[in-house]
Amino acid sequence: MENISIGIQKSGRLSEKSLDLLKESGIILANGSRKLLSSSRNFPLEAVFLRDDDIPQYVFDRVTDVGIVGENVVREKGHDLQIVERLGFARCRMSIALPRSVDFGSLDQLNGKRIATSYPNILETFLAETHVDAEIHVISGSVEIAPGIGLADAIFDIVSTGSTLISNGLKEVEVVMESEAVMVTNPGLSPDKQEILEKLLFRIRAVRKSHDHKYILLNAPNDRLDEIIKVIPGMKSPTVMPLAEEGWSSVHSVLNENEFWEIIDRLRELGAQGILVIPIEKMIT
Repeated sequence: MENISIGIQKSGRLSEKSLDLLKESGIILANGSRKLLSSSRNFPLEAVFLRDDDIPQYVFDRVTDVGIVGENVVREKGHDLQIVERLGFARCRMSIALPRSVDFGSLDQLNGKRIATSYPNILETFLAETHVDAEIHVISGSVEIAPGIGLADAIFDIVSTGSTLISNGLKEVEVVMESEAVMVTNPGLSPDKQEILEKLLFRIRAVRKSHDHKYILLNAPNDRLDEIIKVIPGMKSPTVMPLAEEGWSSVHSVLNENEFWEIIDRLRELGAQGILVIPIEKMIT
C-alpha cells in the first residue's frame, strides 16, 4: 500500500500540537521533527516538516497529500484546497487594531488610512466586501509596531490573547475572521491514499471526541433513577447495575464537556452520590 504524506509545521506550538495529535492517534514517527522527512513505523504515513507558509503550496502542488496548517494561512494563500477536518487547536482571530487613543465608531473611519499587515489578501477581500477604501501596507515581522513608528494608522494581524496589542498601545476594533488549525488536502487523491486518509481521520476524530467528553460513574437512589437517567442519556443510554446495598444502583455514562458542570449539579440535586469522573483516552462512535 502507498504511504500518505502530511505537511507539518517544523517548529512552534502548532507543530507540537500536530505531533501530539498524531501520537494520540497511535502514529509513531521516527525522530520526530528533527529532520525534513519522518516515516511512521506503524502507519502508512510520512511527515514532511515545513514552514507554515509553505504548506498550502506543497499540498496544492501535490508534493504532500495533506497538510496541517492554520486556516488563516490557507485563506491567505488562496489555493483551491479542501478542508477535511477542523482540529480545534491553534485558535486565534484575525483582527484590525488601532492605537488606544483613537475613538472608533465604524469601519468608515478606515477610509484613506494606511493598514499594515502580513496578510494582504485576506485584508483586501474584507475591505472590498465592506466598501472601505484604505491603503494596504505589506510588511513582515512585527506588524504591531507599525503605528508607533508612523508607518501605518492601523494594523491587521493575528490576535490570540491580545497582550501584544496592549503592550504596543493598540486596541482590537474589528474581528475579520476566526482561525484554527485545519487539515487540508488537494482533491483527487488516489483511491489507496484516500483510504489511508479516511483511516487517519477516523483516529483523529476518536481522539478529539474523547477530549470533549468525560466518563462518569455514580451511585443513584432507585427512587430517583428515572429522573437521573433523563439527565444523562449517554451515547445511547446509561449503563445501570444494582449495588449490593438495597435501593441503590450504579450508573455509568458519558457527558459532554460543555454541559458537564450543569449536569453534575443537577445529579447532586437528585441525590446522586460517589460521583467519579474519568478522562476518556479514545471515543469510538
